[in-house]
Amino acid sequence: MAALPKQPQALKGVRILSLSLNLPGPAALLRLKRMGARCVKIEPPAPANAPAGITGDPMSAYSRTAYDALHPGIRILVADLKTEAGQKQLQRELVKADVLLTSFRPSALKKLGLGWSSLLSRYPALSMVAIVGAPGARADAPGHDLTYLAENDLVTGLDLPATLYADMGGALMAVEAVLQALLLQRQTGRGHRFEVALSEAAAHLAKPRAWGLTLPGTSIGGGHAGYRVYPCRDGRVAMAALEPHFAKSLCAVAGLVWTHPAMMMAPTTHQAIAHCVAACTCSEWQRLAVQHDIPLHTLPN
Repeated sequence: MAALPKQPQALKGVRILSLSLNLPGPAALLRLKRMGARCVKIEPPAPANAPAGITGDPMSAYSRTAYDALHPGIRILVADLKTEAGQKQLQRELVKADVLLTSFRPSALKKLGLGWSSLLSRYPALSMVAIVGAPGARADAPGHDLTYLAENDLVTGLDLPATLYADMGGALMAVEAVLQALLLQRQTGRGHRFEVALSEAAAHLAKPRAWGLTLPGTSIGGGHAGYRVYPCRDGRVAMAALEPHFAKSLCAVAGLVWTHPAMMMAPTTHQAIAHCVAACTCSEWQRLAVQHDIPLHTLPN
């Protein structure tokens, strides 16, 4: 197999210093590393009597697999920033950094001498991207991915969300903020501060629901017969035949005569497609998808 082309290193020579723990900050840092940035992360010392493999980043305790996946090529330093020695190590890294990435509450940053006005006076060319839970006055309030999803109507029933949407969305927003900061640095010659709130990342992800786009009964909320999850003989089929040309192909497979896109909202169409899907296996549907150009993905029970 031919090797994939090497990705352009757009951030070659850029130096990122991260104090962020858990998921959003490290996920952002990894993406910046893949763009060519030189990335350094300072972690606190591991807890006293911690088992082997546990670091000062709680993610190493939640999931060592996730921790390892987030840190390839990242230079990790250990320092207690509450001590004089730790502060000196931090200052040595700040002098070399272009952007500081944090995920502390604002009150904690001030205690560590990392308030924005203080940083800007000492390092006028340094930019800062601060990941917080919520913006403004709520930045010091406790919260987590689950609470930010819940406040944006993205938690239904008692099941937990399938992934950490706010954290991963916040990581992408943090990368965007770093890129903005670097562009402004080049334009102005000085540092700039950006705040990324996980609650706002959740709100951004929730916009289709807030617009009513995915509410039950709408085209993307189960009302369209071509955009649903159906049971098949040995699993499930996630069907995404939403556009008319895909829906027409699906109807042909199901033995339906295509008349108009509105027919996809009819109960009889739902019933016919459900019956057709149930009659085939996952492998048969994979073959049909290729033959008839139908977007779908099969899932085990």
